Amino acid sequence: MKVKQAMHLGVEWVEPNTPVTEIAKRMMECDVGAIPVGENDRLIGMVTDRDIICRGVARGKDIKKMTARDVMSKGIIFCRAGSELDDAVKIMEDKKVRRLPVIDDNKRMIGILSLGDVSESASHNLAGELAAAVSSHHA
Repeated sequence: MKVKQAMHLGVEWVEPNTPVTEIAKRMMECDVGAIPVGENDRLIGMVTDRDIICRGVARGKDIKKMTARDVMSKGIIFCRAGSELDDAVKIMEDKKVRRLPVIDDNKRMIGILSLGDVSESASHNLAGELAAAVSSHHA
């Protein structure tokens, strides 16, 4: 199965100067736990609900003054729409991520592949392996 058959199409993204409070509202409205960050037409990071809590709230920062750049996980891990689902799952397992932006042949982000997408589309064994890998403690 190809990634494009399993992923969910469309994706919200924000610029690095987007206030964290706006990102949290978007997450709530879209019922998602992560939003990619883009700058100059390139993906540069990802903000997850956990990033907001651990890099903002837990550190006692004034969340009203923080932006995506302040809390985002830097760098971007992605897969291609035409890749095999097994290959994308391997990336997710190796990098211990639950969500993976998906790009097309023009390097445009067209969707996200999530743990939930894999659970619905892949074999129980593959989905279980991924869940175990991304849920284990990070070193």
